[in-house]
Amino acid sequence: MLKGKVAIVTGGTRGIGLEIVRLFKENGAEVVLLGSKLETVEKAINTLDSEGIKVIGYYPNLSNYDEIKKVIDAVIAKYGKIDILVNNAGISASKSIDDTSSEDFSKIIDLNLNAVFNMTKAVVPYMKEKGEGVILNTSSMVSIYGQPSGVGYPASKFAVNGFTKSLARELAQFNIRVNAVAPGITNTDMVANLPKEIIAPLIKTIPLGRIGEPRDIANAFLFLASDMASYITGEILSVDGCARS
Repeated sequence: MLKGKVAIVTGGTRGIGLEIVRLFKENGAEVVLLGSKLETVEKAINTLDSEGIKVIGYYPNLSNYDEIKKVIDAVIAKYGKIDILVNNAGISASKSIDDTSSEDFSKIIDLNLNAVFNMTKAVVPYMKEKGEGVILNTSSMVSIYGQPSGVGYPASKFAVNGFTKSLARELAQFNIRVNAVAPGITNTDMVANLPKEIIAPLIKTIPLGRIGEPRDIANAFLFLASDMASYITGEILSVDGCARS
């Protein structure tokens, strides 16, 4: 589905991001994964290598546009183009507003929103020059419904939705599609480490009767990245088992 495409995936070292990298490679793309530090990037590359999957990786500070630009230039130098950008890197929090400092809030906004802007700004000129491209952002179920505690995370994802919808309108004239995927509760490392007494009530809120797997979410990214979604832009695709909380 992505034969001949070149994709960059931020937050590509574990969980949903790593599964996106894996699935994109399985479907013929060349993939560059970005992580937060050298050790996690090397670990992800080695994990994929043991599966016979070859990728390259970098670890720029996503808050630093100059560092990002150097990586983008290196990718262009190696592959000559960038077809797909997946802005997946992010952090969550569930502290009450009383326990959340302004620094805590700013850190969430910086990675979940500002980094999306920085990566997108660096990639868009090359997509415009090529005359096509796909930008996919990771949103969240809580961007639509909110959450009981931890306002920074849903606020950042609400903003990602607005960024996605507005940018889709701006870039449509250049044949650049912009969409987001809003995962529900997903079986990542963080969720897998939760006690059963916490997970069981969560599952009861999901009509499909289970939490999502990283592959469930990655499949949505693959669809939106492919030509099968060539007439879809400006959408926030919920992949949450119809969970509403």
